[in-house]
Amino acid sequence: MEGLPRSALVVGLARSGQAAALALARRGVRVVGIDRRSALDVGRLGEAGVEVHVGTEDEELVEAMELVIKSPGVPGEAPPVARARRLGVPVWSEVELGYRLLPGVEIVAVTGTNGKTTTSELLGVILGAPVAGNVGRALSELDGVVAAGRVVCEVSSFQLEDVHEFRPWAAVLLNLEADHLDRHGTFDAYRDAKLRVFENQVSGEVAVVPRGFGPVPGSARRVEFGDSDPLPAEPRIPGAHNRENAAAATAVARALGVPDDAIARGLASFPGVPHRLELVREVGGVRFVNDSKATNVAAALRGLAAYAEPLHMILGGSLKGESFAPLARGIRERGGVRSVLLVGEARDELAAALDAEGLGYERAGTLDRAVSAAVGAARNGDVVLLSPACASYDQFANFEERGDEFRRLVAAL
Repeated sequence: MEGLPRSALVVGLARSGQAAALALARRGVRVVGIDRRSALDVGRLGEAGVEVHVGTEDEELVEAMELVIKSPGVPGEAPPVARARRLGVPVWSEVELGYRLLPGVEIVAVTGTNGKTTTSELLGVILGAPVAGNVGRALSELDGVVAAGRVVCEVSSFQLEDVHEFRPWAAVLLNLEADHLDRHGTFDAYRDAKLRVFENQVSGEVAVVPRGFGPVPGSARRVEFGDSDPLPAEPRIPGAHNRENAAAATAVARALGVPDDAIARGLASFPGVPHRLELVREVGGVRFVNDSKATNVAAALRGLAAYAEPLHMILGGSLKGESFAPLARGIRERGGVRSVLLVGEARDELAAALDAEGLGYERAGTLDRAVSAAVGAARNGDVVLLSPACASYDQFANFEERGDEFRRLVAAL
């Protein structure tokens, strides 16, 4: 890649930040990495020659740098990032860096409020392509591994905030509903971040959007999809929302020239992703389903709609600034939800929404107590569904850790 800076500051040293730092160091760039958390394993970075500062957000480090890479978990108002903008130092997301490190690769980018991981992994199966970005590997981890062909890249609004030249051959918007308002402030700001996935596309490329969705930036060929589209095969994974994900994946694959028989094999074989309507175990005729990835109300409503059986729902976690009223209304209108167990920081807000709909609930507080209460209430044929409608950061490091704990608790029954 031409035009790499001589020096770069990486702000935030979680998975994608470390990947960016290592990719730049491999190419001879002087890299400094900072993270305000002090309990981080950064041994690999030191071994690669990265200068690491943990437990700090020293904004003065910016002044000696030609570039700042902002990890997705770092807000735009973080002191080093804000100072970089004031000084005119370019700020890139990790996917912007990854895109520039992979000039011979055809990127298929997938974004949306819900379904990103499922659709990305499904496309990876259909296309026989690696999947990176917001799921699994960071995009810059593929530097030196993939030099040509296709890569499916899941992209979040946080990653799209700081793209500049990022231009996928195919860009997919699955849906758009209120989420991450604690970070973006308004739905319009969240929407604008999502739509940046299209802004650099040109004629000959493809923009895939839900049927009837409004205009999007860029000049790519528009392709629409919907959950009632005819498909080469019905998806193996359950739920109307997953049929919609399958329709989006099919639209992309057809635009790429993949024959329908290959698409059908992918749809019929793909089992879904961990932590998304994942059947953990059946005990005494009760199914326990891990939907920990349902970190917002819209995702939890999809989980609610995926089953006809009586439900015992475990809700709660850390707050993201959205209303729980639509979820409470959905629970009342569906009927057949025999118990609601509330956990975590959001339990008071959830309780208020459930009270407004005249619904009962139990304040379990923690996940282990919620599972115990659900076990006591569930009967043969019921489903115990962890579909929290909240982020996990009050009690867990991420939704994966929360889902893993649910699996552990269920395995111990």
